[in-house]
Amino acid sequence: MYTKNEEELQCLGERLGCLLEKNDVLILTGELGAGKTTFTKGLAKGLQITQMIKSPTYTIVREYEGRLPLYHLDVYRIEGDADSIDLDEFLFGGGVTVIEWGHLLGDALPDTYLELEILKEEDGRRLNFQAKGLRAEKLLEELQHGV
Repeated sequence: MYTKNEEELQCLGERLGCLLEKNDVLILTGELGAGKTTFTKGLAKGLQITQMIKSPTYTIVREYEGRLPLYHLDVYRIEGDADSIDLDEFLFGGGVTVIEWGHLLGDALPDTYLELEILKEEDGRRLNFQAKGLRAEKLLEELQHGV
């Protein structure tokens, strides 16, 4: 997928947010400034969250309330040490978990998650999705084809 600007990136996030269910996990990767938090802002809108979404870079975790709780994590600063946070509290907390730099968690990741790599391309963004597990495959299918 490709988005031409921040507005399209947020709209795609909102579409995905509308599809999310309890305990869904989304892993976001991409260089600094790629649009991970921008995408999450749209996702939050799809979850009917009205609070302002901020990057969790320095706080590690930010929690928001909406149709489902949103747990927005940035694990870059914990350097892959999943034991330094209670990851299970978020993964199985009855909400949606978005983990920026989640690939750094390696084996601590759940069996099922949807991974999104955001790549800068000129003024837009290339979005590469990879589904891990049946629920993530279904979610990706719904996002891509509106099924």
